[in-house]
Amino acid sequence: MNATKSYEEIIDFIAAGTTPEAVVAFRPSESVSQRVAELGERSNDGNISAEEQSELEDYLQLEHIMIMAKARARAFTQLGK
Repeated sequence: MNATKSYEEIIDFIAAGTTPEAVVAFRPSESVSQRVAELGERSNDGNISAEEQSELEDYLQLEHIMIMAKARARAFTQLGK
Protein backbone atom coordinates (compact mmCIF):
# COMPACT_ATOMS: atom_id res chain seq x y z
CA MET A 1 0.00 0.00 0.00
CA ASN A 2 1.28 3.47 -0.77
CA ALA A 3 1.40 6.41 1.64
CA THR A 4 -2.36 6.16 2.18
CA LYS A 5 -3.07 4.76 5.62
CA SER A 6 -5.27 1.69 5.91
CA TYR A 7 -7.83 3.50 8.04
CA GLU A 8 -8.41 6.31 5.53
CA GLU A 9 -10.93 4.15 3.66
CA ILE A 10 -13.17 4.12 6.76
CA ILE A 11 -12.75 7.86 7.22
CA ASP A 12 -13.67 8.49 3.57
CA PHE A 13 -16.75 6.28 3.95
CA ILE A 14 -17.94 8.24 6.98
CA ALA A 15 -17.12 11.63 5.46
CA ALA A 16 -19.08 10.89 2.28
CA GLY A 17 -22.29 10.55 4.27
CA THR A 18 -24.17 7.33 4.57
CA THR A 19 -27.32 5.48 5.52
CA PRO A 20 -27.88 2.78 8.15
CA GLU A 21 -28.08 0.20 5.36
CA ALA A 22 -24.74 1.32 3.90
CA VAL A 23 -23.10 1.13 7.33
CA VAL A 24 -24.32 -2.44 7.78
CA ALA A 25 -23.06 -3.38 4.30
CA PHE A 26 -19.65 -1.68 4.60
CA ARG A 27 -16.63 -3.95 4.20
CA PRO A 28 -13.02 -2.85 3.84
CA SER A 29 -11.40 -3.42 0.46
CA GLU A 30 -9.22 -6.44 -0.16
CA SER A 31 -6.10 -4.26 -0.24
CA VAL A 32 -6.92 -2.76 3.16
CA SER A 33 -7.67 -6.20 4.60
CA GLN A 34 -4.32 -7.45 3.32
CA ARG A 35 -2.48 -4.41 4.70
CA VAL A 36 -4.02 -4.84 8.16
CA ALA A 37 -3.25 -8.57 8.15
CA GLU A 38 0.37 -7.79 7.19
CA LEU A 39 0.67 -5.19 9.93
CA GLY A 40 -0.83 -7.61 12.45
CA GLU A 41 1.66 -10.33 11.53
CA ARG A 42 4.58 -7.91 11.69
CA SER A 43 3.38 -6.64 15.06
CA ASN A 44 3.13 -10.18 16.41
CA ASP A 45 6.64 -10.91 15.13
CA GLY A 46 7.98 -7.71 16.69
CA ASN A 47 9.14 -6.54 13.26
CA ILE A 48 7.07 -3.37 12.90
CA SER A 49 8.05 0.30 12.88
CA ALA A 50 6.51 2.76 15.31
CA GLU A 51 4.65 4.43 12.43
CA GLU A 52 3.22 1.11 11.24
CA GLN A 53 2.21 0.17 14.79
CA SER A 54 0.41 3.49 15.10
CA GLU A 55 -1.38 2.85 11.78
CA LEU A 56 -2.47 -0.59 12.99
CA GLU A 57 -3.73 0.75 16.30
CA ASP A 58 -5.63 3.58 14.57
CA TYR A 59 -7.23 1.11 12.16
CA LEU A 60 -8.25 -1.23 14.98
CA GLN A 61 -9.85 1.64 16.89
CA LEU A 62 -11.84 2.70 13.84
CA GLU A 63 -12.79 -0.91 13.17
CA HIS A 64 -14.18 -1.12 16.70
CA ILE A 65 -16.19 2.06 16.09
CA MET A 66 -17.52 0.57 12.84
CA ILE A 67 -18.61 -2.59 14.68
CA MET A 68 -20.54 -0.46 17.16
CA ALA A 69 -21.96 1.67 14.33
CA LYS A 70 -23.11 -1.46 12.48
CA ALA A 71 -24.95 -2.66 15.59
CA ARG A 72 -26.64 0.72 15.98
CA ALA A 73 -27.45 0.86 12.25
CA ARG A 74 -29.06 -2.59 12.44
CA ALA A 75 -31.22 -1.32 15.29
CA PHE A 76 -32.23 1.71 13.21
CA THR A 77 -33.17 -0.47 10.25
CA GLN A 78 -35.23 -2.74 12.53
CA LEU A 79 -37.11 0.29 13.90
CA GLY A 80 -38.08 1.29 10.38
CA LYS A 81 -39.81 -2.01 9.66
